[in-house]
Amino acid sequence: MEIIKLNDSNISDFRNLIEIFKDVFESKEQMADNEQLGALLANPNFIVFVARQNNTVVGGLTIYVLHRYYSTKPIAYIYDVGVSPAFQGRGIGKLLMAEVCRYCKENGFEDAYVEAESDDKDAVNFYRKTKYDSEMNAIHFTYHFDDK
Repeated sequence: MEIIKLNDSNISDFRNLIEIFKDVFESKEQMADNEQLGALLANPNFIVFVARQNNTVVGGLTIYVLHRYYSTKPIAYIYDVGVSPAFQGRGIGKLLMAEVCRYCKENGFEDAYVEAESDDKDAVNFYRKTKYDSEMNAIHFTYHFDDK
């Protein structure tokens, strides 16, 4: 098992990770084209880590880097974390979270955080098994701008 940080030449691995996200999160959303995915991977404020076993992506996570006006140190907002159902329960998610924390510490981040919906018991239980510092309850408000 290897955990790697993707770069803009790893579009295929990123596409594989997104397919895992679609499966895990039961999403029907259309995946962006390779140009958009490459642009995301080239963006220094977007980071992707994947777990690969035998050169096959089996899980990963995405991070948005948030720059702050109260500090010179950024925060890592862990947006999606997913492991292929066939590989869940093997500690891969914990390895991904540990690698992200190591990366953030070594690269001068102040904090990393992730949100989980309170009714998503599997996600909440997973994050509670990782080495986190604090837990907070929050209410999430969404503003949609699509005319669907």
